[in-house]
Amino acid sequence: MKDAGDDPDVTHLCTVISTVRFAAKGSGVTFRAGKGVGMVTKPGLPIAPGEPAINPVPRRMMQAVIAELGCSDVEIEISIPNGEELAKKTWNPRLGIAGGLSILGTTGVVHPFSCSAWIASIHQGVDVARAIGLDHLAGCTGSTSEGTVRALYDLPLEAMIDMGDFAGGLLKYLRQHPVARITIGGGFGKLVKLAQGSLDLHSGRSQVDFAWLSERVPPAIGVAVAKANTAAQVLDLCSGIGFNVGKLIADIALGTVQRALRNAKIKPDIVVVGREGGIVGRAG
Repeated sequence: MKDAGDDPDVTHLCTVISTVRFAAKGSGVTFRAGKGVGMVTKPGLPIAPGEPAINPVPRRMMQAVIAELGCSDVEIEISIPNGEELAKKTWNPRLGIAGGLSILGTTGVVHPFSCSAWIASIHQGVDVARAIGLDHLAGCTGSTSEGTVRALYDLPLEAMIDMGDFAGGLLKYLRQHPVARITIGGGFGKLVKLAQGSLDLHSGRSQVDFAWLSERVPPAIGVAVAKANTAAQVLDLCSGIGFNVGKLIADIALGTVQRALRNAKIKPDIVVVGREGGIVGRAG
């Protein structure tokens, strides 16, 4: 049973069923969408069209358990009772995930939280970093961008602020509790929303505006970008013609951050991180 904590999530307390069957010798570990789990039908997601909507990290975690059991050839079927109905309340239909919910996750583990508690922890993180004399902090949207930014600047763990979706919560606190430098790091989709002016990056409260993006890319791909399925697909379209959209988004997002910081004497910079942890854009 999934526990989403205080995170607004229609899948809170839904039942997830895993059925494991032995498979033909040499077939390896394969995945199947049971009742209530969707199939991928459009490009731009981390799983190819035609595959069950089970993200790479949950797949790797299940494969690791199978290996620990000494098995090699099995079929894993994931099903969610009432998943098809629940999926209608999510973005799955727009994303091209048909027939049910998706099994998501970049870590494979749900961390329940309340908004107020998360923002309080951001404030405490800034307070601790300032108290021990750190002058360069980094607020990141997730574990992948945090690892990339930390390695880029060789920052101590205490400098890493677990910002998550609460860019506004961090930047507003820094106005009154400044440090010399703040790096904002995040995935391309999250920082597109920051560039659009959103300071709350949660999917329930802000969305990537593909029409907005289409007006800022070369005309040759403008229509394709406007019709894109995901932000990752936009990144791929731009990469295909050699247009550095990551740098563009970093530059615009830097303006959003500077406006949020107002007149605070803080030097901000932006690091846009790709799905696999590579840097796709920087500004500041």
